[in-house]
Amino acid sequence: MGATYIKLGQFIASAPTLFPADYVEEFQKCFDRAPPVPFSQIEAIIREELQRPLDAVYQYVDPVPIASASIAQVHSARLKSSGQEVVIKVLKPGIEDILVADLNFIYVVSRILEFLNPELRRTSLVGIVKDIKESMLEEVDFRKEAANIEAFRRYIETMGLERQAKAPFVYTHCSTKHILTMERLYGVPLTDLDSIRSLVPDPELTIVTALNVWFGSLISCESFHADVHAGNLWLLRDGRIGFLDFGIVGRISPRTWAAMEVFLASFASEDYEAMASALIEMGATGKDIDVAAFARDLEKIFSSIQELDTEIVIATRRGPNSNAAAAVSANVVVDDRQMNALFLDLVRVSESYGLRFPREFALLMKQLLYFDRYTRLLAPNMNMLQDDRITVVSNRRMRNMNTFP
Repeated sequence: MGATYIKLGQFIASAPTLFPADYVEEFQKCFDRAPPVPFSQIEAIIREELQRPLDAVYQYVDPVPIASASIAQVHSARLKSSGQEVVIKVLKPGIEDILVADLNFIYVVSRILEFLNPELRRTSLVGIVKDIKESMLEEVDFRKEAANIEAFRRYIETMGLERQAKAPFVYTHCSTKHILTMERLYGVPLTDLDSIRSLVPDPELTIVTALNVWFGSLISCESFHADVHAGNLWLLRDGRIGFLDFGIVGRISPRTWAAMEVFLASFASEDYEAMASALIEMGATGKDIDVAAFARDLEKIFSSIQELDTEIVIATRRGPNSNAAAAVSANVVVDDRQMNALFLDLVRVSESYGLRFPREFALLMKQLLYFDRYTRLLAPNMNMLQDDRITVVSNRRMRNMNTFP
């Protein structure tokens, strides 16, 4: 059915607070790699956007894409002026027009359905469709992504984290609404233990740094990175944490973060009554909730988190002239189905008590589950929410900060 419906499926799959579990599980399939667009079309788009021939801006553009997704394609290149190695993210041809037309159609249909069936108004169908529309149209405007990257880079600089983390520099002179030219970063995913060990002496410090930088961004940055899967979170060759692809970001309200802080503390201490109270504060409900019963149900869900399978695949590479093992490579396989199943259980139980959570809560929880997996590989003996080296910055401190508007 085209890119709109792939993106719609991806939105449903990443919003378990809004959609039924069966839909969320089924639409996980929409995250598969999309077929690439021929380079001749990509070249024409870049030329049209920059109003110049490619060789006036780039010394070289690789015609073979690094990646191809539903709405964009990424190619490596080298700038003519400086010789800097970059990547160019290019919006696929015709995608924006298709999205606008399809989303307007879906919005009109949702309005008609609510008019014909007043029961649907209680589900906020039109509101959900409006949220989907705004989210998707932000993703196809690379000026928004460039602004997200710049905000994160400002956060890193302002907090004095330049030696710990990095986001790619955006070359604005060759970036537009439909193409984004960024500094190319080199590194390895946080799931590649063997390569991480070759870059830093202590892999545990890598995950500590990544957690501190990400947690800090929740309240000290205009937006937080809301897609920290292994392809977007790297250990760079110089030992810093690299944050890539800011197409999906979240913005957290002070009220949600205050409740989230209590939730994280209660999760770390296994205080399920405090966790229940935090979720009640975060969720929208007009009902009186039995906190003790809710706490017992939460305990059943979260006691199973340690039982989730984290498959660690170990491959041994042998040297060409020796029978001895030359290197051992470990890689953790993050099963998104398990992660989503855990979160869906939480949503199901919460909804049975009349709670509905904001989408930002789903985004936060998914990132925490990713970090849980990285911690199991890089620091198996560490509790990421109780370790003294990790700072979940207080919301009270945010009110005292005037760093960002």
